[in-house]
Amino acid sequence: MRFSQQSISSLRIPAGKPYHIEWDEALPGFGVRVNPTGKVWVVQYRAGGKSRRETIGRVDTVSLDAARQTAKKTLAKVQLGSDPHAEKAQAKARAKITFEAVAERYLKHAQDRLKPRSFEEVERHLKKHWQPLHGLPVSEIGRALVATRLEEIAEQSGPIASNRARAALSALFAWAVAVGLAESNPVIGTIRVASEVSREHVIMDDELAAIWRACRDDDYGRIVRLLILTGQRRDEVGDMKWSEVDLDRGLWAIPRERTKNGLTHEVPLSDVALEILRNIPRREGREFVFGEGQGGFSGWSKSKSRLDVRIAKNETVMRPWRLHDLRRTAATRLGELGTLPHVIEAVLNHISGHKAGVAGIYNRATYQKEKRAALGAWADRVLGLTGRASIRNLEDVPVQSAHGER
Repeated sequence: MRFSQQSISSLRIPAGKPYHIEWDEALPGFGVRVNPTGKVWVVQYRAGGKSRRETIGRVDTVSLDAARQTAKKTLAKVQLGSDPHAEKAQAKARAKITFEAVAERYLKHAQDRLKPRSFEEVERHLKKHWQPLHGLPVSEIGRALVATRLEEIAEQSGPIASNRARAALSALFAWAVAVGLAESNPVIGTIRVASEVSREHVIMDDELAAIWRACRDDDYGRIVRLLILTGQRRDEVGDMKWSEVDLDRGLWAIPRERTKNGLTHEVPLSDVALEILRNIPRREGREFVFGEGQGGFSGWSKSKSRLDVRIAKNETVMRPWRLHDLRRTAATRLGELGTLPHVIEAVLNHISGHKAGVAGIYNRATYQKEKRAALGAWADRVLGLTGRASIRNLEDVPVQSAHGER
């Protein structure tokens, strides 16, 4: 039959048959199947030694010309050696490989290969920052999509977070390519949204004083001052719990689950640090010292930007810096104050240098007395830089809400 709208509309199922197929004389392999429920366009071909028949669409929704063009493309692919049926099957299989599924597999792979803190950071980026990609097939995630999302992360969480999220995604796709879950890494070719400060950056005395003075009496301000005074890591302070702090003994015990090296770490608290903690309002039923909601403090990027604005308003010229520089600065200044290297490493909870190797295994001395003396001397130095003998009334700005800037 030569297909036309009239000839197609006249087709019926012969008596006693469940369905009927009529083929087009003008295009062999192109036909229409008449079912009890309606008529559909079909295309039939032979590929891989098997006869294949595929449905193109319903006659009442796909026009004759459109159906014929689709059939021509399918038959042309077969002539060129392709198998359209296999390609569709592969496409369906790829569609089932979503980013979320790949991320879960990658995290299981990475958990035993990364340090606990590094793993937590990677997991956070993949589950939080790349959450908009979770339902997408990995095969549909391209460079343009990744680049756009990196800009959004930079706007929402800051440029450093964007760079870290980029690194986490690139590592995931590199692994996915290696195990055959992805064909390419769409992160390649994208750019970092910001140049990061050198890891050797040590903050000068006038800069440190400016940071201290610009801190407000809110969560973020207290966290920054504690970072200066203790030399500990950002998230260790930001996720501090009241159960970890003994104000009477002047001691903060960070459990092994929250330290980078997986070892419990005791931090002696100077009088200045204790005064900061004692003046923090307690929130009934909340175990975290800082922040609100389910976890510890959040809103790092926005709070840091506001702090930098206040520093600039005080006409202090600051080199680019980040919170981790406070840890490096504390270590450097402790050395200048005469603290021995192994005590500095004990303050920082480092297993390297003087405590590495066999010494790190057998020398478990915590140096509590030495650490307390060192951090006490450093607190005196900090207060000396700010020109104050107490942390009370450090500023004339209004007191902010307990949960800090958002």
